[in-house]
Amino acid sequence: MILKNTLVTRNSFNNLILPFYNPSYFIPVKGQGSRVWDQKGKEYIDFSGGIAVTSLGHCHPILNQVLNYQSKKIWHTSNIFTNEPALRLAEKLVLSSFASYVFFANSGAEANEAAFKLSRYYATKKYHLKKNKIISFYNSFHGRTFFTVSVGGQSKYSDFFGPKPLGIQHAEFNKIETVRNIIDQNTCAIVLELIQGEGGIVPASKSFVKELRILCDKYNALLIFDEVQTGIGRTGKLFAYEHYEVKPDILTIAKSLGGGFPISAMLTTTKIKSVITPGIHGTTYGGNPLACAVAEATIDIINTKDVLSGIKKKLKRIIFELNIINKRFQLFTEIRGMGLLIGIVVESKFIKKINDILHASFLEGVIFLTAGNNVIRMAPSLIITESDIVEGMNRFYCALKKTL
Repeated sequence: MILKNTLVTRNSFNNLILPFYNPSYFIPVKGQGSRVWDQKGKEYIDFSGGIAVTSLGHCHPILNQVLNYQSKKIWHTSNIFTNEPALRLAEKLVLSSFASYVFFANSGAEANEAAFKLSRYYATKKYHLKKNKIISFYNSFHGRTFFTVSVGGQSKYSDFFGPKPLGIQHAEFNKIETVRNIIDQNTCAIVLELIQGEGGIVPASKSFVKELRILCDKYNALLIFDEVQTGIGRTGKLFAYEHYEVKPDILTIAKSLGGGFPISAMLTTTKIKSVITPGIHGTTYGGNPLACAVAEATIDIINTKDVLSGIKKKLKRIIFELNIINKRFQLFTEIRGMGLLIGIVVESKFIKKINDILHASFLEGVIFLTAGNNVIRMAPSLIITESDIVEGMNRFYCALKKTL
């Protein structure tokens, strides 16, 4: 029996859902490619990508086909079994990365939680019980569990929840001396985003990442790359670490991996796998057949020369259009990021207008995000068309014309 849907509106939100978020005034109900439509049929060009999630746009036909096919076979098995899609996906991730082993979960926070737990477990098993200190960076973001939000370097997300986990220290991003000042023999891991996402789309420098690798080797600490937002093609390579010529000990991915279907993964090496025994960590839904089937298809599409090389071309066109806009409005001081994770750093005089700019953009039919208090973030589909880029930028121009 199929129940008739009851039309709900944005006004229903505060009466039904805890207000951890403050959603926009319109509700998207349909998506196709880089475009979405709301309840009233209004069309929008989506430069947000569901916060870097819909890597192949909305409702990609191949992902739809794969999901439909798998849904008729088996949905869930529990972790007392494995399944074919999980094994195939794990093999593809291993063959295309530094890693030898994979652990599947459901979100970036869960993948990072597993990474942080594993780094401490490995250090205490291989060295001593006091080797449990994790070094992270100010303005970083690693998820919303209590452990991951404490490792993240933004107190606004971690304060007022009671005592925080001990053994977490923060250094300044891209300043290696601040790491040297706090690392010691009790450090079990250093974790960083290769591009700080929520912190303002700030890339790590190559020299900084290479020095971190040297420090980790010196102090027998693990190097963890949080690629939840940068992994699976977002930067123009399958993994962002490939730009840096430095291999981590643990890597986490999510967002783009499932193209919109919830899935994440933690990748690691044979060395670290050596301490693992069944039962020290787990997940109910992680690695389920539906998610893994969709993720496998997502990687098959993205990990190709045409898609990965096309990202650079799309970035070039976006920058070209943004520079035209900036000549008219002098809106921003810098475009930063990598591939199709783009941060537009807004001029100080316009910072207070960022929310007005986003709202005006919605009204014109184009969707952007923010990152920090002075950056407009773009994370569109990796296969967004040139015509959608041009049309989206035209709508952005119109929004700015009415706002500034």
